[in-house]
Amino acid sequence: MSDDEVGKDEKELDLSSPEVVTKYKSAAEIINKALQLVLTECKPKVKIVDLCEKGDAFIREQTGKLYKNTKKKIERGVAFPTCISVNNTVCHFSPLASDGTLLEEGDILKIDMGCHIDGFIAVVAHTHVLQEGPVTGRAADVIAAANTAAEVALRLVRPGKKNKEVTEAIQKVAAAYDCKIVEGVLSHQLKQFVIDGNKVVLSVPGPETRVDDAEFQENEVYAIDIVASTGEGKPRLLDERQTTVYKRAVGESYQLKMKASRFIFSEINQNFPIMPFSARALEEKRARLGLVECVNHELLQPYPVLHEKPGDLVAHIKFTVLLMPNGSDRITSHALQEVQPTKTLDEEPEIKAWLALATKSKKKGGGKKKKGKKGDKAEESTEAEPMDATTASQE
Repeated sequence: MSDDEVGKDEKELDLSSPEVVTKYKSAAEIINKALQLVLTECKPKVKIVDLCEKGDAFIREQTGKLYKNTKKKIERGVAFPTCISVNNTVCHFSPLASDGTLLEEGDILKIDMGCHIDGFIAVVAHTHVLQEGPVTGRAADVIAAANTAAEVALRLVRPGKKNKEVTEAIQKVAAAYDCKIVEGVLSHQLKQFVIDGNKVVLSVPGPETRVDDAEFQENEVYAIDIVASTGEGKPRLLDERQTTVYKRAVGESYQLKMKASRFIFSEINQNFPIMPFSARALEEKRARLGLVECVNHELLQPYPVLHEKPGDLVAHIKFTVLLMPNGSDRITSHALQEVQPTKTLDEEPEIKAWLALATKSKKKGGGKKKKGKKGDKAEESTEAEPMDATTASQE
């Protein structure tokens, strides 16, 4: 669903409602635990599809325990199916049951997943190298680039700031690590049942990718999505058959010709009317036939599996942030393993100044601005140790 289809008949719910904040934070707690579960299961020779299934099953099970006894039926479950993209694969790899792809020692994995409660969405992506001991070399550089860019974005996505300021800042961070921010990635505003709101932050500006200038405002929620690469940052679609994640294009209609397409589309409308889903959840043989016609007639929006060149390394950090009256509240994250990048930020005063910004601005319930508040200590230490800041804002 898009912004345009929401809120025509009723007032949009936002963070001014304590109940909404609770639902976001409940979804975040589940997705952080789901990420931890998947991460602990990531070992050499494990099938990626099995890990994706475990992540999705955990989300369904945990969300199913909440709001069971309410009079009004509350939708809840997977908001974005678990994807595990390895090495030079950029995103959206969530294979079908028949796929035998295994993890290998030394792989750099990107785990990407989302959860919602009553349409209030928490998403997260995390990068991990399958090895013992600290990560070094270019793998460390690209993880440091993505994570530090995410930390800078957290501090710049605040009321009064503009989306283009974030775009420019994350470019500078990536360049400091001799990496590139990957083109085509958008950070979206989140609203109830809207995973891709109209207000966005562009990763890389270009002639074909323009977005409207926008200013962040209090009580908004964003999914900040940072993907960095040791390569050119210009990912390509290599094989359309790898695409398994789709979202119903609400408002589009077409009289499908094939029986398999009609069957699959009916199943999608019934089970996945709004949120992205994996074709794994459909009957595989019919899905292979039916999805093609649905995509060709724009009834479904595909999330293609994109790749950098072989040998390039890609890192992905995504988090959900609530722009609360007392500051920015990052509700999804996971601590990084130890990384030892080849580059430092010693010659980057602008980046260090961004990292030194606090994310909280006032005491809860109002009051004077106060620096050095206990809750800000972790955030303000990021100037010296930006790589240890991943969980600083998680509650």
